Amino acid sequence: MTWLQALLLGLIQGLTEFLPVSSSGHLTIGREILGVEASGDLVFEVVVHAATVLATIVVFRKEIWRLLCGLFKFRYNDETDYVLKIFLSMIPVLFVGLFLKDKVEALFSSLLVVGVALLVTALLLFFSDRASQLRKETLPSGIAPRNGISWWQAFVIGIGQAFAVIPGLSRSGTTISTGLLCGVRRESVAQFSFLMVLIPILGEAFLDLVGGDMSASAVGALPLAVGFIAAFCSGLFACKVMIALVKKARLTWFALYCAIVGLLVILFTIF
Repeated sequence: MTWLQALLLGLIQGLTEFLPVSSSGHLTIGREILGVEASGDLVFEVVVHAATVLATIVVFRKEIWRLLCGLFKFRYNDETDYVLKIFLSMIPVLFVGLFLKDKVEALFSSLLVVGVALLVTALLLFFSDRASQLRKETLPSGIAPRNGISWWQAFVIGIGQAFAVIPGLSRSGTTISTGLLCGVRRESVAQFSFLMVLIPILGEAFLDLVGGDMSASAVGALPLAVGFIAAFCSGLFACKVMIALVKKARLTWFALYCAIVGLLVILFTIF
């Protein structure tokens, strides 16, 4: 992988990590277009995902600091409740990481899987957006759970995140859509979706580092550094944009985009 290829793939990762269009799917498509070999590519993905995690920390730095301060008061307050719900949401993806990692990694070489998963993402975005619009007119006020999300909603969103390890199935799109379908309000679901991924991605990067996978990567240090910087800068922009979009805009346009790209990918693999 050259530094220019790393730059382009890093920009793709940063922009698509927070927009509900699947960063892993677009990385697979981008790798195919740029002719990047699959060998070592998963390590590159871990690095650029870590960059977008850093972007998330920067954007939500005040909220993260508030949660940490509340958590270390060692009493059951709103901050402790929120952090525990984040940990609960991580259980499904932890199960996938421990027992199904090899099967998941095998999917990253299949463009057909990406195309089909993008169509699934489109359907999730469309139906969750419709459900959210209908609920806005019918749901009475004053019944929201603590911190805007209940325990069962947090766990179901976590199940959505576990399925989103499939390339083409957008993590942010799946978790936000799952939350909306479960009745979580728009103003609550985006923040929870972005914060719940911090520990799993950082944990994966740490395990690759101590396990020696980083040093064994076929990708050089310069492309990894360029990809990291590109993903971080573009991720800062995309994260702020997506927060505003989830609160106010319709997700149907992203559903249309995912459907078009998914169909094009499927047609390309068939013909």
